Amino acid sequence: MRDIDELLTLDERSSAQFILALRKRWADTVYPAFISEINASGIKVSSPQEGEIKLKQMSLYPWFSHLERIGQKMMWRLGSDVVMRCSDELLNQLESAPQRDNGSLQLDPNLELPKWYTDTDIHMQPGSFFSNDLSGYVYQFGARMVMLRDNDGFKFHKLFSTTALPDLPAKPRVVDIACGFGKSTQPLVSRYPDAEVIGLDLAAPGLKLAHAEAQTEGLSIHYKQQDCRNVDLPDSSVDLVTGTMILHEMPEDAIVETVKEAFRLLKPGGVIRFLEFQPTGDPVRDATVYEHAERNNEPYFRALFATDLIKLCKELGLKDAKWVAFDERAEGLRPEGWPQRNDWHFPWCVLQATKAA
Repeated sequence: MRDIDELLTLDERSSAQFILALRKRWADTVYPAFISEINASGIKVSSPQEGEIKLKQMSLYPWFSHLERIGQKMMWRLGSDVVMRCSDELLNQLESAPQRDNGSLQLDPNLELPKWYTDTDIHMQPGSFFSNDLSGYVYQFGARMVMLRDNDGFKFHKLFSTTALPDLPAKPRVVDIACGFGKSTQPLVSRYPDAEVIGLDLAAPGLKLAHAEAQTEGLSIHYKQQDCRNVDLPDSSVDLVTGTMILHEMPEDAIVETVKEAFRLLKPGGVIRFLEFQPTGDPVRDATVYEHAERNNEPYFRALFATDLIKLCKELGLKDAKWVAFDERAEGLRPEGWPQRNDWHFPWCVLQATKAA
């Protein structure tokens, strides 16, 4: 399959480079300057909620806020323009991908998408991720830019699979919820070569793209359009349930239902691994995370932060439940905590727990 990067014109490539540079300078230059202004001001912040109020008093705040949001808008506009210009070729790729016997795609046109999922253009992507067959390509383009091109080749997700996922018994069954266009699922095949790997998502466009790419690469992955709160697999039939960056995009009741469903699916001794975000304990830093969520149309960050998932895991019968810091740039899982960094970055964290044998 031709990658969307190969389809960019010279002008589009220049625009992409400008947007990428803008995002990088926002993170490594504007953010540190903003934090320096806060520190120099002498204001005291005791909680993220208080920080959200006091941070807006800083002279750099309008720049800090606006540059992030406008960069996101520019990114989606460019991605949408490129995909629409190349729509015939891209749609043909989805239809003409080789069909092999070692993978599958199961779509459910009657699946009712949750209202909390359809009501918001998550990440500010116009029409969100589920709206039409081309939206998978648009999201793929945006996801690369959001990760500042550091996740090209699924580098980030490979780091997650190699450092945060445990060894499993022979021929395990692995379920990846909210698999999107396959960026989190493909590395699971390398991590567990003899596994039955299943990727679940609500959005048919992402699944179609994921399946086409997996078939082109000859990867054995079974993609299914399902709600991860109601999976069509038997009780105690899965060795690993994993998901990356999904719980923070659900309201609290859906978060709880998802973890409960993961528990139902797990075999005794099976494990869950969710790559997510958690508060750092620094009220100013955490306030900027809350503000990011507001600007980026991610209204459920607060629901994740307010949900005691460690307590829930223990109540369900999952043992050794804990959050472990994750460094996406180099080390992966980092039990000693997050490294010291001056740039703005996500507070990545892995929820891990094991079903009692």
